[in-house]
Amino acid sequence: MPTPVGDARITWHPARAARAVLAVSHGAGGGIEARDLVALAAALPPRGVTVALVEQPWRVAGKKVAPAPKTLDAGWTAVWPALCAPGLPVVAGGRSAGARVACRTGAELGAHAVLALAFPLHPPRKPEKSRAGELTGTGLPTLVVQGDRDPFGRPGEFPEGTALVAVPGADHGFAVPRTGAVTQAEALAQLTGAVGDWLEKILG
Repeated sequence: MPTPVGDARITWHPARAARAVLAVSHGAGGGIEARDLVALAAALPPRGVTVALVEQPWRVAGKKVAPAPKTLDAGWTAVWPALCAPGLPVVAGGRSAGARVACRTGAELGAHAVLALAFPLHPPRKPEKSRAGELTGTGLPTLVVQGDRDPFGRPGEFPEGTALVAVPGADHGFAVPRTGAVTQAEALAQLTGAVGDWLEKILG
């Protein structure tokens, strides 16, 4: 679909009797094929949540480098009416850079809540460059799902009071070591289960 910054794409994974839409976008280094987004698109429709995977215009155009935050926000904002078209509550979400976009724009767009997957709290090895303000300033119910090996911010670094689910052994892409405490399937099941339970709680 057209936006002021190029064509975006929405891939729908509909629930048969949907109670809400979870709209999630990708990060700056990949697309909607990210393992956490794929897992959510498979796990949530059976729980009554339609999942809309949003590809930003730069990704649809085949570019390898994400644009500035304002451009990302503009692309996301332009697709929002289509995400609301089913007439259901919409939860804004994303992974990494997409999570930042959802945090920055959620309240203004009228999102029901915000889901932040692998929120990049700071650049690796630079905790002084914190982006915590984006997360704490959403003004909406917000859940963070974070790998406990994420170099962009480990669970213990987040501000006190953050609603956060830690995925053991997971890195920024929610990959876990082959010899870790949990398997890859178990890590993704924990992620999707936590998100599903949270959505049921906030949706009543």
